[in-house]
This record gives sequence, C-alpha cells and structure tokens, in this order.
Amino acid sequence: MASPRLETYCCPNRDAATQLVMDFQPQIFCGVCIGSASVSLILTILQLLPKKGQSPRKMPKASSSSTILLLISICDILGGLGMIFRSSVWLGFPGFIANISVVNGTDVWPSTFCVGSAMWIQLLYSAGFWWLFCYAVDSYLVVRRSAGLSTIVLYHMMTWGLAVMLCVEGIALLYYPSLSSCENGLEHAIPHYITTYAPLLLVLVANPILFRRTVSAVASLLKGRQGIYTENERRLGTEIQMRFFKIMLVFVICWSSNIINETLLFYLEMQPDINEMPLKNIRTAALITWIIMGVLNPMQGFLFTLAFYGWTGWRVDLKWRKREIPWESLSSSTAGENAYPAPVNYQSNIHDSKKISTADSQQTDEAISMLSEGNTSSDERLTRSSPIYQGW
Repeated sequence: MASPRLETYCCPNRDAATQLVMDFQPQIFCGVCIGSASVSLILTILQLLPKKGQSPRKMPKASSSSTILLLISICDILGGLGMIFRSSVWLGFPGFIANISVVNGTDVWPSTFCVGSAMWIQLLYSAGFWWLFCYAVDSYLVVRRSAGLSTIVLYHMMTWGLAVMLCVEGIALLYYPSLSSCENGLEHAIPHYITTYAPLLLVLVANPILFRRTVSAVASLLKGRQGIYTENERRLGTEIQMRFFKIMLVFVICWSSNIINETLLFYLEMQPDINEMPLKNIRTAALITWIIMGVLNPMQGFLFTLAFYGWTGWRVDLKWRKREIPWESLSSSTAGENAYPAPVNYQSNIHDSKKISTADSQQTDEAISMLSEGNTSSDERLTRSSPIYQGW
C-alpha cells in the first residue's frame, strides 16, 4: 500500500492521525497487503508471459507506447515486491519494528528499514504515475505524427528525474532536521504529502483530457485514410476509446480510496483531540479506507494488464519469443519488393495506384496500431480495412 503515512510513521513524534491508522490491526493489515500484492504479482507476470497458441510473428521495431506499458507493469511489480517485503518484516519481527517508536534510540536499523522501504514503495508507484502520464502524452503525439522511438529517452528522463526529485524533496522536508527529531505541525508534513500526490492528481486531471483528444484525432485519421468512415473503423475507434476508459477506471478504483483516506486523516489532524466522540464516524471511515487501500493499491498491476491487453490466458509458452505489436508488421510487410507479389494480370497503372494508396495509409496504420496493441479483434478489423489488405 502506497501512502505518505508510511514515511510519517518513521518519525518517533508522529502525529495522532498517523498513529491511529498504523496501530489499527497491524497484523491483519500487513496480511492483507501481502495477500493482495502476491496475487497481483503472480497474475501480472502471468499476463506478461507469452502464451501457447499465439502465432509467432516478427516484431520489426518496438513502439514507445508498448515500451511505456511494459514499464508501467514493471513499476507495479517492483512496488508490489516492496509491499510484500515491508509487510513481511512487520509481521515477522515485531520487536524490530517496535524500536522505530523509540525516541533517541541507539539502534538505527529499524528507522533505516522504515524509511528505505517506504521510499522504495513511493518511488516506484510515483514513477508508475509519471509513466502513465507519458503514455497519454505519447498516444496523442503518435496520432499527431510527432512521436517516435527517440522520445522514449525524454520520457525516461522526465519520469525518473521527477519521481526521484519529488521523493527526495518530500523526505528531506519531512525528516528535517533529523529522523530522530522530526518537527511537528501540518506545515512540516504538507510538502511531503504534496510531492506524493502531485503525480497522482496529474494523471486524474490531465490523462482524461489527453485521451479524449487522442480519440478525436483517431476518428479524423480513420476518416481520412479512405475518405469514408466504415463500420469496422467506427468499431476500432470505439475500442480505442474503451481502452482509454478502462485504464482510467482502473486508476480511479485503485487510488480514489487514498485520496479519501488522506482527506479524512488531514481533517483529524486539524482537531485538538481526534478521540472525541463526535469524530467517531470519521475515524471509522478513515480505518475502513485504510484497509481498502491495502487491497486495491497492489492490485493495480494486474488490473492494468487487463486494461492494456485483456485476459491473455493460462497456457504459458516457456519458449521465449518476442511479443508482437499488432499492425506494425504492416509497414515491414511492404518494405521488400517480394513481400506481396502482384498478380500476373494486373495492369501497371492499377498496381502503381495501389502502391501510392498503401504508402499513404501506412503511417496511419502504424499510429493506430500503437493504440490498439494487444486487441486481437481490432487487429483483424484494421487488417481487413487496410488498403494493404484490400489491395492484395
């Protein structure tokens, strides 16, 4: 579970709201985190492995969009491993964890573990948020013919640079002047919460806008490819729109509880005594959302693979094979002269016109392919509606 409260708990003089949630059934909560993260980890890896029955095809090049989707899954896997490790130590070594609360203690390892594991989880999930934002940007740029493989380097610099910078800055402000004597007060903790939730809120606000513009641009591309908007192309546009909707739906489901929980805890922090009877319902709601976070946050990895690729099945093919990006084979299939030999009785002027039509639509097919990757039904429809398919 990813929350700025994990880092706040490492301070011996932590606030009462953080103490409330961290002390609520810690064995049950850690068990929930381990179970949810383990299930998500296994199913995510299963989703990404090649499956039997898939036709082996060559992948001429990897798109930046497909690379981003893989990196999002990797961040989720590594973040889930961090949750499993932290929760396992919490359950297996209660005496070790108890030393975190010792003021001016001489043993630095409990605090080091607390800060290190919390930073690992925050950094990986924060990077996943930035990669998801980059995916929305890249999808829009691909349709606008402004993106390519070279942009993935810029995405790496932006994602890891911002994730590390915000994480280190938030931690430095939280533990000032030192971990053993953290300052009290909301003004001390607010910068840490802002650096944690800034990328999450960015995805919630910016990605729907970028996805909506991308869908509109895709519709224009499909209409302009042949001058008509056929039923197949309409369905393809709808499926791309549904894919974006599923991505945002998974994101909202997995992280809305974090925003609700943090709002409730922030309200409790502003009260002089959080144990007052009028605040009982708010305390209960905060504890419930805390447990929900432990279930939903780790499940993001598996749910995202469902949104990206659909259910890929159980039959794993242990023979390693490059994952195909649908449609990109269209561009390479026309690269050679003998890729599609012309029928003997075709007239030369008809053959030349079809070559021009193929070249004009080739770039459009590549752009659509990056957005419809992993969708078999849309792959078949694009192939059938493509001039490359119709021309031969």
